[in-house]
Amino acid sequence: MRTYSFLTVLLWSCMFHVIHMMPSQKRTNKHSRSERITGLSENGGKTLHRTKRGWMWNQFFLLEEYTGPDTQYVGKLHTDQDKGDGNLKYILTGDGAGSLFIIDENTGDIHAAKKLDREEKSLYVLRAKAIDRKTGRQVEPESEFIIKIHDINDNEPKFTKDLYTASIPEMSGVGTSVIQVTATDADDANYGNSAKVVYSILQGQPYFSVDPETGIIKTALPDMSRENREQYQVVIQAKDMGGQMGGLSGTTTVNITLTDVNDNPPRFPQSTYQFSSPESAPPGTPLGRIKANDPDVGENAETEYSISNGDGSDMFDIVTDKDTQEGIITVKKHLDFENKMLYTLRVEATNTHPDPRFLQLGPFKDTALVKISVEDIDEPPVFSRPWYLIEVDEGAKEGSIIGQVVAQDPDITKNAIKYSVDRHTDLDRIFNIYSGNGSLFIAKPLDREETPWHNITVIATEINNPRQSSQIPVFIRILDINDHAPEFAKYYETFVCENAKAGQLIQTVSAVDKDEPPQGHKFFFELVPEFAVHPNFSIVDNKDNTAGIMTRRNGYSRSKMSTYLLPIIIFDNDYPIQSSTGTLTIRVCACDSWGNMQSCNAAALLLPAGLSTGALVAILLCIIILLLVVLFTALKRQRKKEPLIISKDDVRDNIVTYNDEGGGEEDTQAFDIGTLRNPEAREESKMRRDVIPETIFQIRRTAPLWENIDVQDFIHRRLKENDLDPAAPPYDSLATYAYEGNDSIANSLSSLESFTTEGNQDYDYLSDWGPRFKKLADMYGGEDSDRD
Repeated sequence: MRTYSFLTVLLWSCMFHVIHMMPSQKRTNKHSRSERITGLSENGGKTLHRTKRGWMWNQFFLLEEYTGPDTQYVGKLHTDQDKGDGNLKYILTGDGAGSLFIIDENTGDIHAAKKLDREEKSLYVLRAKAIDRKTGRQVEPESEFIIKIHDINDNEPKFTKDLYTASIPEMSGVGTSVIQVTATDADDANYGNSAKVVYSILQGQPYFSVDPETGIIKTALPDMSRENREQYQVVIQAKDMGGQMGGLSGTTTVNITLTDVNDNPPRFPQSTYQFSSPESAPPGTPLGRIKANDPDVGENAETEYSISNGDGSDMFDIVTDKDTQEGIITVKKHLDFENKMLYTLRVEATNTHPDPRFLQLGPFKDTALVKISVEDIDEPPVFSRPWYLIEVDEGAKEGSIIGQVVAQDPDITKNAIKYSVDRHTDLDRIFNIYSGNGSLFIAKPLDREETPWHNITVIATEINNPRQSSQIPVFIRILDINDHAPEFAKYYETFVCENAKAGQLIQTVSAVDKDEPPQGHKFFFELVPEFAVHPNFSIVDNKDNTAGIMTRRNGYSRSKMSTYLLPIIIFDNDYPIQSSTGTLTIRVCACDSWGNMQSCNAAALLLPAGLSTGALVAILLCIIILLLVVLFTALKRQRKKEPLIISKDDVRDNIVTYNDEGGGEEDTQAFDIGTLRNPEAREESKMRRDVIPETIFQIRRTAPLWENIDVQDFIHRRLKENDLDPAAPPYDSLATYAYEGNDSIANSLSSLESFTTEGNQDYDYLSDWGPRFKKLADMYGGEDSDRD
């Protein structure tokens, strides 16, 4: 059995320790514990002891940014198994192996192939192993080691911002913090002073300073005023290596603005101001502007203006323009040049937001004197009142003076004034005025019931300057006098039942009066003296402006008296007392047992008094018999006549077939002949009976002309209406005019009233009736007519 030549495996670990400010190299050997291995050997089974030896190298750090001509040597890998005969091969893996770091596989020497930057990568982790070239087996287990890049000062400090902006109130004390700036260095802060930054101020002295370690900028001068200088530019430098010579540096700019505080009071640029105003300026008219200057800005410059004292503090006012911080002087009351020509005001300007820190500097306000002169103008006349109210009785006589208006010229000249009435307000010219003294008088009678109020306008004009005028309203109230008598409130339809009892109320009447007495209306009712004791009715005054009509006997008869006229006197209690007589018409009606009216038929009143029931029955029978006779006669005469033209083929000169010539008086279907005899009959528009029209036309009613006594004019107008009627059918048709007048010179054409027969009737007179009857005359008047 073969004896193992290697029983103990040695493990070497490479570890790098970074010591601040000590860039020296180290060599570290790390041995694993010894292992005792017992086994048989050629020497009689003796126990062998072998110690595992570790890796060896002599370089731990690598400088960044190396610029030498040769590659930078990093270190050497070596194992005790290497006999120097070239049987071992060294292999390197890990960060940058083969590209950044190259190893000599025979000797184990490691070199950096490129320039390295610590700020990009500060350390690299690598793994190394040794392999037997013949067997390909590892003679040592793989070990890990670290290469750390040693820093050099190759980065300057950089500020977080290229430009800073800051602000600080003006008048701040020394040492007041403004802003802090910060710079960073990419170099290793744990090795040397490459990343140690110190701040200094290059520009901005002596106003500001900077703390070298923290970078806080502070004020360096007291009481810096914004009004003197508002903007400052400060340049700050940051230098590494603790600020020592040879260190790298960077700069930044800080723009610092002083903000405003209310440290200045307002000041008027002048002590006295002059303004003028016409005396006619209405209240609220601006006269001028004044301004107190304040070097502060914003709300610190806001100023409030007021009038502190002066003889015109009640005549003028001052308001603040918030946009321009100016004081606007305005008119508060109407000015009068004749009363006062010059006013003096003292105006005060005060800051609205004072700062308590600066009150010791003095009061934050200022005053100025304002003088205002009043200019005289020619003013129109002024009435003694804003309006006038005049009361006059409606019974006042024409020419009576009812009142007076007074106006005067307010100017010193005191020009004369004339008065007039604006006729646009008095179109009926009821009132007039004396132009010299303004006295109003009546020109026409007054009627309160027609117009209780009159609103007129009176004009006052300067005689020397007619353009100067003013007007005033005058309200004229017409006072009532008792000039109208009371009358019934309405028309009463009064009836009394035939079976009425004595003392029964049949009507309650009331009265109205156009007058309006101050104490209200009070009416009294009584019968006229001639009917003071009426046998049928009596009147009872209810004392509430109404009266009741009472019956005085039992039972009333329509046959004896169908209507009673009851005159009633109505009078009021005003002065002078007015009264009128109203007649109440009382009809006698048939009523049921409860007093409800059933019939007040006036036909019965036309019958002769004392006519018996038998006589009434006989009269009715006679009327019925007469109607039967008339009906029988009409039916007998209704026969079909021979047509004028037997055949349509029988065409003769001047003969036209209209297909509708009516049936004469015997044709009761064509029209009602009774309407021709009744002047009061109203014709209803009817559709044609003989032809059915294709379109149903709207029936148009014509205006009644029954009261027209000119029959010819009536017929012409009806003909014109039918000719121009757009709804009339476009064919000949019978038009019934319903009225042919009275006492016609042609007499009646009806055969019912004719005493002659058709055989001996002479129709020659038809030719004298005009062209409208020409065809009728040709048919009946000629010897060769169709009758033959």
